[in-house]
Amino acid sequence: MSVAKRQQYMLADLLRVMARLRDPETGCPWDIQQTFKSIVPSTLEECYELAHAIEQGDFTQVADELGDVLFQVVFYAQLGSEQGLFSFDDVVNTLVEKLLRRHPHVFADGEIEGQVKDSSTIDEVRLSWERIKKAERRKRNAHGILADVPVALPALPRAQKLQKRVAAVNFDWPDSTAVLAKLEEELSELRAAISAGEPADIDDEMGDVLFSSVNLARHLGLDAESSLRRASAKFEQRFGAVESLASADGAALEDLDLEKLEEYWQLAKALQS
Repeated sequence: MSVAKRQQYMLADLLRVMARLRDPETGCPWDIQQTFKSIVPSTLEECYELAHAIEQGDFTQVADELGDVLFQVVFYAQLGSEQGLFSFDDVVNTLVEKLLRRHPHVFADGEIEGQVKDSSTIDEVRLSWERIKKAERRKRNAHGILADVPVALPALPRAQKLQKRVAAVNFDWPDSTAVLAKLEEELSELRAAISAGEPADIDDEMGDVLFSSVNLARHLGLDAESSLRRASAKFEQRFGAVESLASADGAALEDLDLEKLEEYWQLAKALQS
């Protein structure tokens, strides 16, 4: 006897599951207690887990993590619906309207099936995008160029976003060579602050070095957050190799001097190159 294949769940099923989880009488006690603010940490965590899966090239896991991120969106929409603030349909409608509005080079007359005959260059698209974003900020009474850059963003992507915003109004270095010179200048100022032994100045100059490093990454067409994540992952792998090499020699890391640790480090680099 063959078993009938279960019909694949759809978005409507997910919305129903979310409503059931939040049912005050028959739902999940943990889900019932959550608020907009309480699930923000989970949202951030799920986004980072998605980024990690993408970096690992594990696309089965990517699909799984995308589901977790989607669940966060559905959770917020359920909370909004319960409080009469907005619904999931409102979220979708607002998103589609925004995409149509921000892509006039694709959607003629703001219609989904509207065809634009003339093609646009990437530079033209970028300029159009900034004009539209500027108009949206004015509509929200956020008149400053940097008015709506979220303070809660992690420091590296926020620095990059600030720099991209001001670059749109030509407040930018001409090329990466100029940014390198600025970074060297900031490093010199950091050395001077360290020599002077002033903690506040050292902290200030260290921030300038990091900000200039983000600027250099942007000019090189790199995402500073992704670059640092890759560097951290590489360090983690190499240090794990150092631990393995030391263990194979019957040595404990805490008993080794810097010279021996450096020897293991160079060997680990050679093994992983």
